[in-house]
Amino acid sequence: MASSSRAPAMMVVVAAVIMAAAHLASGSGYDSAAAAPFTKSDWQDGSATFYGQDSGLGADFGGACGYGANDILSLYSTRTAALSTPLFASGAGCGQCYELRCVSSRWCNPGSPSVVVTGTNLCPPNWNLPSDNGGWCNPPRRHFDMAPPSFLILAQRVAGIVPVQFRRVPCQRSGGVRFYVQGNYYWLLLYVMNVGGSGDVGDLAVKRAGEPDCNYVPASRNWGITYQVFAALGNSKGLVVRMTTYSLPRKIIVVDDAITAGWCTGLSYQGSNNFY
Repeated sequence: MASSSRAPAMMVVVAAVIMAAAHLASGSGYDSAAAAPFTKSDWQDGSATFYGQDSGLGADFGGACGYGANDILSLYSTRTAALSTPLFASGAGCGQCYELRCVSSRWCNPGSPSVVVTGTNLCPPNWNLPSDNGGWCNPPRRHFDMAPPSFLILAQRVAGIVPVQFRRVPCQRSGGVRFYVQGNYYWLLLYVMNVGGSGDVGDLAVKRAGEPDCNYVPASRNWGITYQVFAALGNSKGLVVRMTTYSLPRKIIVVDDAITAGWCTGLSYQGSNNFY
């Protein structure tokens, strides 16, 4: 009788623990790795211009996020845009993908073709000019200052600026997440690139390979796509990176092979998985 009366109580305790864990997970806004994939948003109204070299390549297309010229060339090519402040979101918008189409302008190319671009830079406000006459990136405007080859898919160069419709779309990437390593063995600075799905990162943590999950060290956003870890990690072991998306539904992946043992600063490493 004693054992039979204890079993239901045990089941109640277990059920309570499970319910509490579920409540904590839902309250945090996190979904599991099996959460629904990131999907297209509705079309919204905005505007677009172009800037920089006609090639659409070079470090000037990725400065505020942290992408270098080689990153732009190898990962994003000419399909990039600098985002106005509301879209840049203090760096959280870096890596997000948008589909744009020109609308309501005589300079739109025939058929109103669309182009998908990645947010790789900030288009800063110019408070010396009015928002409707030169201050195109002044908040609350949602504006895309595009690499010239991408803009020219939408409209003719003579337009200068055109009204567009835009929507968030899943980022289609080849291969796993890429990490460019800076800092030292006591302070790690990771540039996080080639992120699929929503394209963005909200939270990141790092641990040494083979260690328990309780050894994860949380990282903080330094700027743009860079995340800093204040810990003496050393390089005798590889590094495992746990990442959570910034956009909803929040998904988590663990990149077990993110950075190999014997890693050095100034080099890039690519894991085998991504947000898909």
